[in-house]
Amino acid sequence: MTTENEYIGDVGEDFLETPPSRPDLRVGFILMNQFTLVPVAGLVDSLRFAADKSFRSRQIFCQWDWMTCNDQPIAASCGMPILPTKPLGQLELYDYVVVAGGLLSETRDPPSWLLDALRKVHAAGIPIIGLCSGSFVLGKAGLLDGRRCAVHFTIREEFAQRFPRATALIDKSYVDDEGIITCPGGTAIDLAAGMIRRHCGEVRAQKGLKYLLADAALEKAPERDSDSEPHVYQDETVRKAIAFMRSNLSSAATLSEVAEHAGTSPRQLHRAFLSNTNDAPANYWRKLRLEYARKQLADTSRNVTTIALEAGFSDASHFILWFRKQYGETPAVYRKRRHVVERLVAAT
Repeated sequence: MTTENEYIGDVGEDFLETPPSRPDLRVGFILMNQFTLVPVAGLVDSLRFAADKSFRSRQIFCQWDWMTCNDQPIAASCGMPILPTKPLGQLELYDYVVVAGGLLSETRDPPSWLLDALRKVHAAGIPIIGLCSGSFVLGKAGLLDGRRCAVHFTIREEFAQRFPRATALIDKSYVDDEGIITCPGGTAIDLAAGMIRRHCGEVRAQKGLKYLLADAALEKAPERDSDSEPHVYQDETVRKAIAFMRSNLSSAATLSEVAEHAGTSPRQLHRAFLSNTNDAPANYWRKLRLEYARKQLADTSRNVTTIALEAGFSDASHFILWFRKQYGETPAVYRKRRHVVERLVAAT
């Protein structure tokens, strides 16, 4: 009898015929009129390779939708027309919301209702990506104030004039600062690989890099600095606390010890986390542990109990409960699907 804590060995390809209860990665694209096609294509094609086995392109593990500001067809800056697949309404359903810009004439003055919608998305803790001149939309919404952002060298001067409270960088392929992600253009394949690696595992990130013939330099995850580390917070208390949490995933340290390490009180720590992360410190720490455990499930063959304890959970049952709540499936189901994908990728 196989228990939740054991990996069930061989699973045929038919396992992938049944979609998971929840895709690993859901991305909503808001396409501004005259958007730049290449970064959007690089991002979505990377998702396409990660979404299904071989080249079948079904939206199983990754899903994406096209939206426009008026729910009507628009054209890319090259003239290519595109139809929206979903009305622009339920942005909270996605793991990432992408604002795809292009010609500045279409992004300098976005509609106020769109700015309000993006502020609500950010307040809900959903990362927002500004592609190309999409950074102008995010700047107009006030989401880049006090943050670093990656912009194209041709628009840096105007961007700096319009948004003096943001720090514009022209030497980064993308920057993730507190869940506000900016990409100046290009293929956006390295940005996509980072997203896929984080949510879907290394194997599927490598699959996209391989079949899109990406630069070999992208085939290994880059060393993270303060510009590329997901969710870098400016608040020093929060940054110290998160560093302590990451270094003590398996320990039984209390939040009082976390607060002491960060040089504050538990009450002040709680307020700082709510203000910066829209989450309580205990919840944030649990998500870090779950994220670590999910990576171990995908990349190792260790049993669930060992991983649960290593990630700081009291026992496997406790871990399974929170894993299902966070990801919509049990660790065993998650692992089986990952191993199926790995074998299929290796065979192609």
